[in-house]
Amino acid sequence: MRGSDFLQLDLADVPLGSRTEVLTARIRRSLTDGSLPVGVRLPATRVLAGELGCARGTVTEAYRRLTEVGLLTARAGAGTRVAARPAQPRGPVPAGAAGPRSYGTPSDEARPGSDGPDPIDLATGVPDLAAFPRAAWLRAEREVLTGATARDLGYAPPAGAPRLREELAAWLARSRSVAVDPEQIVVTGGVTGALSLLAQVLVADRHTTIGVENPGAHGNRRILEHWMPGLTPVPVDEEGLIVEAIGDDVHAVLVTPAHQYPTGVVLSPARRRELVDWARDGDHVVVEDDYDAEYRYDRRPVPALHPHAPDRIAHTSSLSKTLAPALRLGWLIPPPHWLERVVELRWATDLGSPALPQLTLAHLLRTGALERHLRLMRTRHRHRRDAAVEALHRALPGVAVGGIAAGLHLVVPLPADVDDVQVAADIRDLGVLVQPLSGHFLADARPGLVLSYAAQHPATLHAAIERLATAVPRG
Repeated sequence: MRGSDFLQLDLADVPLGSRTEVLTARIRRSLTDGSLPVGVRLPATRVLAGELGCARGTVTEAYRRLTEVGLLTARAGAGTRVAARPAQPRGPVPAGAAGPRSYGTPSDEARPGSDGPDPIDLATGVPDLAAFPRAAWLRAEREVLTGATARDLGYAPPAGAPRLREELAAWLARSRSVAVDPEQIVVTGGVTGALSLLAQVLVADRHTTIGVENPGAHGNRRILEHWMPGLTPVPVDEEGLIVEAIGDDVHAVLVTPAHQYPTGVVLSPARRRELVDWARDGDHVVVEDDYDAEYRYDRRPVPALHPHAPDRIAHTSSLSKTLAPALRLGWLIPPPHWLERVVELRWATDLGSPALPQLTLAHLLRTGALERHLRLMRTRHRHRRDAAVEALHRALPGVAVGGIAAGLHLVVPLPADVDDVQVAADIRDLGVLVQPLSGHFLADARPGLVLSYAAQHPATLHAAIERLATAVPRG
């Protein structure tokens, strides 16, 4: 193994599976600190690979990742050059200049202003957004625009572009065992849009209370609280939602059966049967949030709940964990007797989602580009979860890591007498953002930390967890 004069790079001590990540991070850091100014030409991939004694594909992939996020540009005959510097951290908000209330995620609201470097964010539950398939998305957009008809550029049906609904129906059938006609799918503004529609239908039918998992996703709870007068907590244990604890006044319940958020458990087969029986016997509705079911690392994926009672289960998911939250694209399969009303509400809200992004997503589904991207992301996220778990066990010997090997986050329980909000604040002072588990409870809160690992390089995860371990009380 050799080294290079370029950035004084040396991969000799880097494990084979991490060389692309390390090389990408090292070049990005040089772009940030100005060591590589805009316009400078980088070594050819073959040359740099030869100097480092690594596979050419390692260098090619590092360049590709930085090109897809707009930091590098590659042209035939001109080589690879620096196109831009990474965005710099924002400074503090001036006194008296605070804007209106934030309606972002809990982690967005907790983000402090600072003149120093950005904290390491283990609070925001997003995939590795640096790996967003920009080139594939741009190719799909060009294909869509090249072939778009006058009808395509007009108003799409409020339920969504027919082409996307057809591709989604095929995708859901092969990936989640959800077999529905395209006409049963409503394209929404993410899961948030789906919950807003369903809540309005419930309230119109005089059902003013919905059951929510306790703990459950804080963001979903805020949306439902906006539309509905009452939310009832339903406890969760190691088998998922405790169905027998659903109150008699509850007509609908929101669940995350494939990977409960935030505990990470899976709804057991027995509980699934109980929940389906509850829905059928009492004319109730189950809202299934299938938010990150694509990511399972230790076993075969858990099928969706919807096929067990399609007339009583509303199934929803989105691209937020698959591609990026910024796309604001999701889908909802409401119970058939609610479909017409949901579509009418979608029309009355804003006539439906923008058509061109829908057609672009349809192209990615039709060509298999989305599935190829998911295969890449599963591998990347699995490595990052493994790194986070290894770092926790090293920094906090004997620590329990909650949930199954899946998704984009994990949970670290804390002793019952610990104030996890204060612990999270102490960790923030160390330059790391985490979520206190208690914030996801509607009642009977338990302390813990929710760590979202998917957006961080394994080396960054090790550094962050070493820091936060100094603030975590030992039981």
